[in-house]
Amino acid sequence: MAKPYVIGIDMGGTNTAFGIVDARGNVVASDSIKTGKHSNFDDYVDELHEAVTRLINNNDAEGKINGIGIGAPNGNYYTGMIEGAPNLPWPSPIPLAKKITEKFGITCLVTNDANAAGVGEMTYGAARGMKDFIMITLGTGVGSGIVVNGQMVYGYDGFAGELGHVIMRRSNGRMCGCGRTGCLEAYCSATGVARTAREFLEIRKDDSKLRELDIASITSKDVYDAAVAGDHLAKEIFEYTGNILGEALADFTAFSAPEAFVIFGGLAKSGDLIMNPIKEAFDKNVLPLWRGKVKILFSEMKEADAAILGASALGWEIKE
Repeated sequence: MAKPYVIGIDMGGTNTAFGIVDARGNVVASDSIKTGKHSNFDDYVDELHEAVTRLINNNDAEGKINGIGIGAPNGNYYTGMIEGAPNLPWPSPIPLAKKITEKFGITCLVTNDANAAGVGEMTYGAARGMKDFIMITLGTGVGSGIVVNGQMVYGYDGFAGELGHVIMRRSNGRMCGCGRTGCLEAYCSATGVARTAREFLEIRKDDSKLRELDIASITSKDVYDAAVAGDHLAKEIFEYTGNILGEALADFTAFSAPEAFVIFGGLAKSGDLIMNPIKEAFDKNVLPLWRGKVKILFSEMKEADAAILGASALGWEIKE
C-alpha cells in the first residue's frame, strides 16, 4: 500500500521550515529550526532529524513517509548538492540529499528553494492554471523560479534562474554575498532594505523614527513599521527598493514573456508600500510590446507553506 505522507523541507538562509504533507496537499503539521545555528553541517542535520522525527512521532506518521523533498538555496535537482550558496554558513559543496537520505533512511530529493516555492504556487496558489510565470522570493536573499510552458526551468547544469544575481548597478554597486557587486539581491532582499535604511540615515538629515533605533541593527520590519506609522524616509526606502525590483521585472519579461510575476516572502507583507513602486517602475521600463499584458501578484500561499508544499512534491516522485 502506498505510504500516505511526504516530508517537505524549506531551507532558508535564516530558518528551516518543514512539514508533513498528505496526498491532497494538506500540511498536516509543521515546525521549524534555525538554519545557521550550527557551524558544522552534520550538527545541523542532527538537529533537523531530531525535530522532524519528533513531528512524525507526534502525528502518528511513523513508517508512513514516502519520501523527503527539500527546497534549498542553490539546491541542484540533478545532483542533490548545494553549491555556492552565499547565505549559508557551511563550505560548499554540501551533499544535502545524500546526508539526509542516510540520516533518515528515507530517500530525499533536492531543488532550489525558489523553484520549490514556484511549484507550490503553481499547484496551490496565485499561479494555478498558469503555464508561464516567474516566482520571485524576497527573503534573506532574492530567489526566483522560472516556469515556461508548464515546466520548471533548470538549465543544463541545474542552476538556471538565479535572477537575484542579475547586476542592477554596474557602477558603484553594493557588495553582494555572492562576491560580485550590484546584484538585485543586494538591494531588494530583506537585508537589502536594511542596508538601504542605513545608507539613507547616514547620508541624509531627514527626521525619521528610524533614528530612534540602533542603526547597525535595523531590520526590514523596522522600516515597515516606521512606514506604516507615516514615516516619510521609511516610505522612500520602500519606493527605492520597489523601483529597482520593477526595473528588474521589466528586463526579465523580455526573455520569457511571463503571464505573471508572483512575489513571495517576507517583504511581500509590505503590501502596497512595495507593490505600488514595483508596478510604476515596471510600466515605465517594460517594452511596449508587453505593457498591460503581465500581471504582478502577491503569493496566495502562507509564507512557509508554499515552499514546504513545493518541496514536498518531490517526495511523491520517489518510487520504492
